[in-house]
Amino acid sequence: MHMSMARILGILVALIALTVSAKKKDKPSVEETKFDSPQNLFYFEDSDVVLVTDTSERTAYRSEDAGVHWAPLEDVKKGEVLEVINHPWNNQMAIVLGLNKKHWITRDQGKSWKAFEIPEPPTLARPPISFHATDPERLIVLTASCQSFECKESAYYTLDGFDSKPKLLLDDAMSCLWAKSTDLLQTDEDDILCVVQGTFSPWSSDYKLLVSSDFFKTDGVEPAMTEDGRPVSGIMNVASVKSYLVAAAKSENTRELAMFVTADAKHWHRAEFGEHKLEEDAYTLLESTNYSMQVDVLTTKPSVPMGVLLTSNSNGTFFTKNIEHTNRNMHGFVDFEKIQNIQGIVMVNTVDNWEEVEKKWLAEKKIRTQISFDDGRTWQAMKVDSDKDLHLHSVTNQRNMGRIFSSPAPGIVMGVGNTGKHLKAYDEGDLFVSDDAGQTWTKALSRPHLYEFGDQGAILVAIEDEETDEIKWSLNHGKDWTTMELSDLDIKGKIKPTGLTTTPDSTSLKFLLSATKGKGNKLQHFVYSINFEGLHEKQCKKDDFEQWYARVDEDGEPSCIMGHTQMFRRRKADAECFVDEEFKDPVPKMEDCKCKEVDFECDYENNFTWDADKKKCVSSGPIKAPSGACKDGEKKFMGSSGYRLIPGNTCTKEGGEKLDEPVERDCDKAPEESRPSGKIASEVTHFKGEHFAEYYYLERCPDCSGTDETVIMRTDRRDAWLSRNHGIQWEKIDTDGEEVVAIYPHQYLNDAVYLVTPSKTVFYSQNRGDKWHSFDAPEKPNQDHLQILQFHPTQKDWLIWTGRTNDQTIAHVSRKGGDDWETLLRSVRKCQFVYREDRPESDQLIFCEQYESEDSAAPISLFSSDDWFEHKKELKRDVINFATMAEYIVVALRDSDEKSLKVDTSIDGQMFADAKFPTNFKVPHQQAYTVLDSSTHAVFLHVTVNNQMDSEYGSIVKSNSNGTSYVLSVGEVNRNSPGYVDFEKMQGLEGVAVVNRVANPKEADNGKMKKLKTYITHNDGADWALIPKPEKNVNGKNFKCKGGIDKCSLHLHGYTERKDPRDTFSSPSAVGLMIATGNVGQYLGAKKEADTFATRDGGVTWTQIAEGNWMWEFGDQGSILVIVKEDEPTDSVLYSLNEGVSWERFAFTDSSMQVEDITTVPSDTSRRFLLWGKIKGELASVNLDFTGLEERSTACESPDRPGAEGQSKDYDLWEPKHPLSDDNCLFGHVAQYHRKKLDANCYNGRAIQHLHSIPRNCTCTRRDF
Repeated sequence: MHMSMARILGILVALIALTVSAKKKDKPSVEETKFDSPQNLFYFEDSDVVLVTDTSERTAYRSEDAGVHWAPLEDVKKGEVLEVINHPWNNQMAIVLGLNKKHWITRDQGKSWKAFEIPEPPTLARPPISFHATDPERLIVLTASCQSFECKESAYYTLDGFDSKPKLLLDDAMSCLWAKSTDLLQTDEDDILCVVQGTFSPWSSDYKLLVSSDFFKTDGVEPAMTEDGRPVSGIMNVASVKSYLVAAAKSENTRELAMFVTADAKHWHRAEFGEHKLEEDAYTLLESTNYSMQVDVLTTKPSVPMGVLLTSNSNGTFFTKNIEHTNRNMHGFVDFEKIQNIQGIVMVNTVDNWEEVEKKWLAEKKIRTQISFDDGRTWQAMKVDSDKDLHLHSVTNQRNMGRIFSSPAPGIVMGVGNTGKHLKAYDEGDLFVSDDAGQTWTKALSRPHLYEFGDQGAILVAIEDEETDEIKWSLNHGKDWTTMELSDLDIKGKIKPTGLTTTPDSTSLKFLLSATKGKGNKLQHFVYSINFEGLHEKQCKKDDFEQWYARVDEDGEPSCIMGHTQMFRRRKADAECFVDEEFKDPVPKMEDCKCKEVDFECDYENNFTWDADKKKCVSSGPIKAPSGACKDGEKKFMGSSGYRLIPGNTCTKEGGEKLDEPVERDCDKAPEESRPSGKIASEVTHFKGEHFAEYYYLERCPDCSGTDETVIMRTDRRDAWLSRNHGIQWEKIDTDGEEVVAIYPHQYLNDAVYLVTPSKTVFYSQNRGDKWHSFDAPEKPNQDHLQILQFHPTQKDWLIWTGRTNDQTIAHVSRKGGDDWETLLRSVRKCQFVYREDRPESDQLIFCEQYESEDSAAPISLFSSDDWFEHKKELKRDVINFATMAEYIVVALRDSDEKSLKVDTSIDGQMFADAKFPTNFKVPHQQAYTVLDSSTHAVFLHVTVNNQMDSEYGSIVKSNSNGTSYVLSVGEVNRNSPGYVDFEKMQGLEGVAVVNRVANPKEADNGKMKKLKTYITHNDGADWALIPKPEKNVNGKNFKCKGGIDKCSLHLHGYTERKDPRDTFSSPSAVGLMIATGNVGQYLGAKKEADTFATRDGGVTWTQIAEGNWMWEFGDQGSILVIVKEDEPTDSVLYSLNEGVSWERFAFTDSSMQVEDITTVPSDTSRRFLLWGKIKGELASVNLDFTGLEERSTACESPDRPGAEGQSKDYDLWEPKHPLSDDNCLFGHVAQYHRKKLDANCYNGRAIQHLHSIPRNCTCTRRDF
C-alpha cells in the first residue's frame, strides 16, 4: 500500500502532537476566585460539584468543575441565603434555607432549584432539618416564630420533597427527627420522634418524648423507657448514632443526665456507665461503630477538662472504660479519632500529669498520644524511628476542615506534632506521616502544615499553616516532597491558608484551598482550585498495586477485629502512576477468622455483665430458664453460658472458641430474688455533743443513677458527718482539722454540698460526698448572719461569696467553682443571681444590696448588673429587702415620707412597678411585709397592720399575674416577731391553704394575748372558712365543745410555732394528705395541750389520729406515715400503711429517747426515716427502715406506663372538690390525681406523676374571682 508524502507528514505531525499532550507535567494547574466571606464549602458526594456560601453577600455559589469556575445559584434569590445544607443520604439533593419563609431545593446537584415556602422561619437554635435515610423526599423542618423573647416552635413535614405544600407536624415541638435517620436503624419508615412540652408545664424539666407513626394525626405515644415501664420527663435531646437512637433526659436540681438507647424507637433501655455519670454539657458522643457507641465523660471541673473514654456493648446500654484522662476542651471536643475505613484503629490524646492538673487549675497539661489497634482494648505509644514517642495535635486544636488524621485513602495517616515526652505547642510542631495506619511514622515536613489526601493516597498535598508563598506535594506516601513557589502557579504574593480539602472519598486529583491575603481592612478571601492531573503520565496497572492488610500483629500477620481481617488493594508507594479512579471508593476485602474470646460479649439479656476487671462475664441476677424447663421433676436445664457473639461479628466458630454455647444449669440452684425480712429495722448511732446544729438530705432526682440516700449533718462541736444509707452508718468527714461552721447544700444541684470553715478554706463535694475537694475563698466568711454562699440555678460553677474584711462585707463571684474570684461590690448586705428560664437575657443578671457611700450605717440601694458589675444600674434606693419567688422579684423600700414602707415588683428584673393595694385597704404606716407564696402565678403578701411585740398580725393580699395590683384575701392573719406568718399552702394540690387569724384584733392592739382561729381556703384565697370539727375523737367519742362552727371548729398550730420550717402539714408527693397538731374548740389552745389530726381529702374532712403532740413524716409518697411523740421520752413510733385509717406501734429502742425531730428525704419517696434527739442524755440518731415490710416489698404497677391511660390495679383516680360544691370543680377545673389504693400492698418507689389529667374546665362562679 502506498501513501503520499503529504499523508505521511500529516500522520507524523499528529503523533508528535499526541506525544506532547501525554508528556508528564511538572506542576499543577491553579485557578483563583475571590469572595467576600466564603463559608460552608462542600462537595456533592462522588462529583466535582462544589457549593460555597458568601455570608457577607448572603449569596451561594456553585462550581461544577471542582472550583475552576463559579456562578451564583440559578433560581435562588441573591442576598436571601441563610444556610445551604446538603442531603446526607442523597448526593443529588441540597436545600437552601432563606432568611424568612421562602426556601429552595435541588435534585440535580444545584443545576436547578425549586422554591417552596414554610409558614414560619427556620429555627436557629438547633439543626433545622431532619433527613430520612432511605427516602430522600421525606424531610422535617423545625421553625421558630419569635416575638420579643418568646418563640413559638413548630415542625413541618413533606413526603414529596416540597413538591406539595408542607404540612404542620406539631406545634410546641422543641425538636423532631425521623426514626429512620440512619440506614442502620431498625425502625419503621413512618416513625417520627419529637421532644415536646410537658402536659401541664412549659419548663424544660417536663419536656417529654413522643413517637408517632401517623404524622401526629393521633396523639403521639410516650415510649416506656424505665425498667418499670414508665416514660421519662425532662427529655433534652434525641439523636441518631449509627445503629442507635439516643435520648438524653435531665431532672430538676441535678446536672446528671440519663441516657436511653433504642434500635427500633419502641424498646428503650437506660444506658449504664458503671461508676461514671453523664452530666449536662459534660459528655460527648463520639464517632461510633456499627456495633458499639463511644462516649467521653467529663471527670473533672470544666475549667480543667479531662475525661474517660467509654465503649458500649452492641445494644448501646452497658458502657465500660477504655482509657482514662482523655484530653478535652471547655467546648466538649475530645482528642479522639477513628482511622477512617479501617475497623478497630483509634487515636486518642491523654493527660499525663492529670493529678497535678486536677489540683492546680493553672497547671499546664502534659499531653501524650496513644493508639489502639483493637477497638480500645489495649493502647500503645506511636513511634518514629522505632524509639521516639510521637504526639499529635488533635480535635481540640483543629486547624483544617474535615477529619484530623485520616481519609478514605487506605492506611495513609498524617498529623502535626512532635517527638518527645509530651505534646508541645502547635507552632513548635512538624508534619508526620504513616502509610501503615499508624504503626510507624516518619517526619514529612518541618513546621505545621495543612494537608489533604488525593487519588486514594497516591498524592499528598500540604501547605504551611502560616503566611507562605509555597505549596508542597508527595507522590510516594510522604517519603519525598516537591516544593513549588506559588508565584510559579501564578499566585501573587503570600497567602494565609484557612482550609484545604478535596472530594469526600479522597479519590480525586483536584483540591480546593481557601486562603486570605492582606490584613485588617485589606484582608481578602480567595478560593483556589488546584488540579494535579498529569503529574504522572499513566494510569496504574495491576502490577502497580499491593495487597495491604489494615492491621497486623507483632509478627506482621493480619490481625482480626469483629471476626475478620481487612485487606485493601492500594497503589505501591513508589509506583509512578495515578490510580485515577475518580469517585470509586476503596473497598476492603474481608476474610473471616476463627472465633476468639474478644468476639464475644456478656449476655445482658440473661443478666450477665462484666466483672470488675472486665475479664469474665458474671451473673448479675436470676438466670432465666427456657419456657417449659425445670418442670415434672427436671433437675437440669440448658441455660445461657453468660456470653453471646457480638452482633455483626463474622468469626467462624469451627475450630475456634464457642463461648456462647448453652451450658447445663441446676434448676434448684438458679438464684432466686431475695425475700423481705417482714420486719421494720432500726439502727442507733451515738455522737458527741449537746445538739445537732443542722442536717440536710441530698435529694436524688427521679431518673438519676444510684440508690443512696445521703444525709449530711453538723454537731455543735463543729464536726461534719455523712451517711450514704439514711443514717444506718455514719462517717466523719475529714476536713484536715478545720472546724465546720456551716453546711451549704447547693440550692439547685442535689449532688453538691459545701462546708464552710472559720478560715478561707471551703470543702465541697460535687458527687454526694463521694469525693471532697477544697478551695480558698477570697475572705473569711462574714459573721453578720448574712448568707455566705449564693448559687446559680443553671451554672454549677458560678458562686457568690459574701465575706468580711476590715469591718466591711464584700461580695465576690467565681465562675470556676471557687478556683478564682472577682470582686463584685463592697459594703453589701446581699448579692444574688436572679436568672430564670423565662427571664430574657438573665444568665449573668445579679442583684446586690449595697450601703450608700460604702457606709454600713447608711441606707441601702438595690443595684443590678449583667457584666459582673463592670457596669451597674441603680434600681431602688432606701431598700429594706428584696426577695425572689417563682417569676417575681419583690422589693420592700421606705416611702419618701420615711414613715412607712412600699412594695415594688418586677418580672423581667429590669422594670419595677409600684404595688397597688385595694382602695378599702388602709394601713396608715406600713411597717413590714412577708412574701408568702407565688406558686399559682400570683404573689401572696402579708402586710403587717400591728407590729407591736407579741401582738403582731396583718392582712394577706393577693396580686394579679404581674404582681402589681393586689386584692384583699384575708385580714387579721397571725404573725410573730421575726416576721413569720401562720400561712401554709397545701403542697401538690392547687388552691388549698391554711391560715390562723387573730379573732380579737382590737384587744390585741391594746396588748392583750391574741386568740387564734384556723381558716382554710379551697380556691386560692377567694373564700376562707373555719374547719369543721372531726365527727369523733380517736377513741370514737364526741368532742366536748358545743355550739355552731364559730364556737366549735378545728384549729391548727402553724408556721410561727414550728421548730423546723421544713416540717410542713403536707407533702407534694402525698396528694390530699395533711397532718397537723391542734385542738377542737372556739380558739387555738396551747401547743402542749394539742392533739394530732389528719385529712385525706385535701382538708375537707379531718380525723383525730392520736392524742397529744406528735411529730410526723410522710414516706413512700404517703403510703407510709410515721408519727412520734414530741417533747417527751419515748421508745416507739406509730406507723400507718393506709393513710392514717389505722396505726401500728413499733419499738425502735430499749431505752427511751427524747426525740427532737423526725425526717426523711425531702421528696418523701423513701421507706426510711431518721429520728434525731438524745438517748440517756447522749446525742443520737435512729434509722427506721420499712423496706423489709412484706406489705412494702414489691413495686406498684405504674399508672404512667404507656397504654395504661392512668389505669392500674394499685391506683385510683381521685378528684378533689370544694366543700361547698357538688361538681368537683376546684380552682376553675376538675383535676384527676393518681392515689395509691389503701389496700394495695406495694411501694410507690420513685416519684410518680400524680396529676393525671384535667378532663374539663368549669364555668366560672363567684368563687373563681
